[in-house]
Amino acid sequence: MLKLRNVATNFGNSVIIRGVSLEIKKGDFVSLLGSNGAGKTTLFRTIAGILKPCQGTVEFKGRQTNRMSADKIVKLGLSLCPEGRHLFPQLSVHKNLMMGAYIRRRDHKGIKRSIGQVQELFPILKERKEQMAGTLSGGEQQMLAIARALMSDPELLLLDEPSIGLAPLIVKNIADKVKAINEMGTTIFLSEQNANMALKITGRGYVLESGSIIMEGPSNQLITDDVVRKAYLGA
Repeated sequence: MLKLRNVATNFGNSVIIRGVSLEIKKGDFVSLLGSNGAGKTTLFRTIAGILKPCQGTVEFKGRQTNRMSADKIVKLGLSLCPEGRHLFPQLSVHKNLMMGAYIRRRDHKGIKRSIGQVQELFPILKERKEQMAGTLSGGEQQMLAIARALMSDPELLLLDEPSIGLAPLIVKNIADKVKAINEMGTTIFLSEQNANMALKITGRGYVLESGSIIMEGPSNQLITDDVVRKAYLGA
């Protein structure tokens, strides 16, 4: 579904992503581990078309998307839930969800179905549908951000640091919901500093350090690897 070959991305005068190659197949649940500043967000923004690579190729569903605009990539079936949520704080929960469905705005039946699906997944969003997004708790805002990303009906969901700033109990709840989304058929690429959480729910992982992939493998092997345990699990 997604292939990166020798991708490099500049930000200003600095090379942030260096020669990254990876592959994600339909139905996969894959983690991208790395410390703050490793380049995870830059890589996700490159895949989503917000940033353009200066080298290499990005393919989604067999189509090269290097120079494709971000909205066209969304229409192809890829959605990014960004780090920091980036909600519209002065709009209601319902209107934030409708913004996520903008590319489908003429598909009224499909949007109604998706609203029902995300409200079933996150019942609090139904209770809070008329509440301003900026007044929600941190956990509720993260649920809304994920739900908004799902409103474009993506085949591949990029989740950038969904656990950041949340209490452990809320992180567990978010992790369970994300796992359920994958089990319902959505391919997920999850970026996380919380390696313990990520490796427990994903099937495979990549480790990004200083913009380069330094390790990859099944999650159950990475979680026992000495390098990963020392660097990301506090062992």
